[in-house]
Amino acid sequence: MPARVRPHRYDIGIAVAGLLGGLTGVGYDVFSVISVGTYSPIALAGLLVMCGAELLRRSAPGWCLAIGTVAVIWDGLFSGLLAVLLMYSDAVYAAVLYGGARLSRLVLRASVAFTVAVTVGSLVWLRDPQALILGVLAAAVTATPAWTAAIVRGHRESAANAQLRAEQTALLAEMDRVQAVAEERARMARELHDVVANHLSAIAIHSTAALTLDEPAASRDALTVIRENSTQGLAEMRRLIGILRTPGPDSGPEALPGLDSLDALVARAERSAAGRLRITADTGPDEGPRLPAPVDLAAYRIVQESLTNALKHAAPGEVEVRLRREAEALTVRVTSPYAAPGHAGGRPRAPGSGAGLTGMRERVALLGGTLSAGPREDDGGRWQVLARIPLTEGNPAP
Repeated sequence: MPARVRPHRYDIGIAVAGLLGGLTGVGYDVFSVISVGTYSPIALAGLLVMCGAELLRRSAPGWCLAIGTVAVIWDGLFSGLLAVLLMYSDAVYAAVLYGGARLSRLVLRASVAFTVAVTVGSLVWLRDPQALILGVLAAAVTATPAWTAAIVRGHRESAANAQLRAEQTALLAEMDRVQAVAEERARMARELHDVVANHLSAIAIHSTAALTLDEPAASRDALTVIRENSTQGLAEMRRLIGILRTPGPDSGPEALPGLDSLDALVARAERSAAGRLRITADTGPDEGPRLPAPVDLAAYRIVQESLTNALKHAAPGEVEVRLRREAEALTVRVTSPYAAPGHAGGRPRAPGSGAGLTGMRERVALLGGTLSAGPREDDGGRWQVLARIPLTEGNPAP
């Protein structure tokens, strides 16, 4: 017997209604077709047991059916109350609807077998077509409520599965949204760093020079570079803010920088270096179709960040920018004089957070490429940034 569970209020209502119906049937001689024709007070036990079984129809449907079967047999032997048959049909219904899968299948098969057995047996025994009434009664009490419950159970399980799929879809959609937000934040962080860091690094370096050097000409040159970088930085920030705003009906696509602007980038970096660095750019032969926009932008940003790092960290000397286009990839190589920590000139001229290298690696990884940065093993004293960006593979993302 299962653990004691408080009956559901609907089950209590059904039991009370069945008891009242049974007592009313006794008072007005309302019996079923299998009634023995007289009522014996001992038959009241069957009614009471059936009402008690109805209290278990949800919490223990198997026990409800088993106890109800005993009660309906007892009632059939002594009185045959219609209320008991109705409550028993409800017990069959509850066993299929609320019982386990195994119990549900067993009751379905047993109800069909019982209906067929009663129909065939009554015809053979009585040899009268009127005996079909017993088969109809058996079907009404067992097979009909069992199959009705099976249909309801199937609809409930379908609804539960649909709800589960909807919840899983909503969960996946939320996960995709969170991932998309995270990727967009990372992309905007890279773009903001690449847009601002180059100009602010030049401003920081030249403002430091203007404060430390007591030479009017040098201070004027430093202020000129500061003004140029601040103006360009503001223009880049306005462009980025325009991209972030909701586009209007008349707004067109924003032009993104690319390798076509490499000469201007190199010239600006040389002015920011104030003669401390000589920068040369070798783009190789101009052959083949135009580079894909994501590859073009990524290559430009890698060169831009590499030159920014050279302004902040490199020792005086020559910075080389080399681009080579192959059949399947674009190779970007930037080398600069390397000032080891602890040596003269090893202290950076502007603070750095390491976000630039992280951003470069993320850009290349999104396009399915590779990037390495560090001292060159074959040429001491040189720092190298080497990126290989596929032209056709990867997941392009600006």
